[in-house]
Amino acid sequence: MIAFFKSRARSFRHAFAGWQFVLRTQHNAWIHMTVSILVLVLGLWLGLPARDWALIILAIALVWTSEFINTALEAVVDLASPQQHRLARVGKDVGAAAVLIAAISSALIGFLLLGPPLWARIGAFFLQRHK
Repeated sequence: MIAFFKSRARSFRHAFAGWQFVLRTQHNAWIHMTVSILVLVLGLWLGLPARDWALIILAIALVWTSEFINTALEAVVDLASPQQHRLARVGKDVGAAAVLIAAISSALIGFLLLGPPLWARIGAFFLQRHK
């Protein structure tokens, strides 16, 4: 039983080391982190319902997961093909495209879920100021 918990702890350490590597080496990860935090704060301020939170969390997870997989793919491609190769470039470009698709999809989800309550708040603010 102790061996089980030690192996789980080791697995978590490896996962957090991977997370740290992504944050340390991938500039886009900082953009993802900033936008994720802003969306979470905005969602709290707007008081989103649970269903919207589920979609927001899923969208954020989609972007982060695709970024992590893309980083892993790039590392494996660099290891397998240290010299320039057309297929290595294709692999990296397709991985980057996956992150782009996830980011665009997540932005659309964010606009659909955060847009209406945000416009309502902004509209109410300006209506109160002009009375």
